[in-house]
Amino acid sequence: MGDVAMTVPVIRAFVEQNPNVKITFVSRPFFKPFFDGIPNVSFFAVDVKKRHKGFLGLLKLYSDLKKLNIDAVADLHNVLRSQIIRILFFLSGKKVAATDKGRAEKKALTRAENKIFQPVKSMVQRHVDTFNTLGFNVDLSNPKFPEKAVLSKEIIEILGEKQNFNWIGIAPFAQYESKVYPLDLMQKVIDELALNASNKIFLFGGGNKEIELLNQFSKNKENVINLAGKIPFQHELQLISNLDVMLSMDSGNAHIAAMLGVKVITLWGATHPFAGFAPFNQPLENCLTSDREQFPLLPTSVYGNKKVAGYEDVMRTIAVEKLIEKINSNLE
Repeated sequence: MGDVAMTVPVIRAFVEQNPNVKITFVSRPFFKPFFDGIPNVSFFAVDVKKRHKGFLGLLKLYSDLKKLNIDAVADLHNVLRSQIIRILFFLSGKKVAATDKGRAEKKALTRAENKIFQPVKSMVQRHVDTFNTLGFNVDLSNPKFPEKAVLSKEIIEILGEKQNFNWIGIAPFAQYESKVYPLDLMQKVIDELALNASNKIFLFGGGNKEIELLNQFSKNKENVINLAGKIPFQHELQLISNLDVMLSMDSGNAHIAAMLGVKVITLWGATHPFAGFAPFNQPLENCLTSDREQFPLLPTSVYGNKKVAGYEDVMRTIAVEKLIEKINSNLE
């Protein structure tokens, strides 16, 4: 989800700066709402479960896309499936380019020995480079974001009117445990924020286990609302666009909020913003990282999928008080 969200600011800038070019964005249907309202962008939904499943399905996908009279292909994913499609277009004489994921630089950043602790190029900039290779200029120095979404009546019935409330989103989960702030500390953060009657806190997550935990976070607090399973994804996007600040792990929710121009505070455990996945157009000081003096091997992973003995509790070095202060300073 985050990978797709990081392409949105690039696509938005591209169509504004290249108004005579039409983009067909090819992805899973779930991500179509990301691109709603962006001019000159049409969305092609890939049917990975039926028509476009497997290698024969990829050939059908190529055939379907070929009918659109595509002039060039920007492979922003650069995995086996997209590589096959890209090669087929290349063999048919079309201009192609692919995003360089910078695997060597990221490996140098995360390895235990001879670590090179310095920022690598962001994924957003890497996507810009891909379009540059195709001959298009994209400038992200002055990004534009969509207007705050008009909330539907259905959402207002659940959330209430915004009025003078601070709307704070909290997405406390991530794909890997090494990127999740300890739940007891997150409970303290939510409890502290809820003491301010001017704050209304919305919790994001999904799945039975996460819903159970979110219910615990919000228990007996009128101004803390667990959204998991209550509203469809498109309505979640409408809500996120109206937040004053989003608190997220190194996860997709951070990139969704960032693509909508919302202030984002991120927490980093085994991973680090230097790996190129910091939310777009957010100040680095909003990325709260675990203590490298105490845990010098950090970051130990690009995606959080690697476990290192003795590094299970690195996020406990991010103090609750510091996090509360950062949220409040972004609300001022």
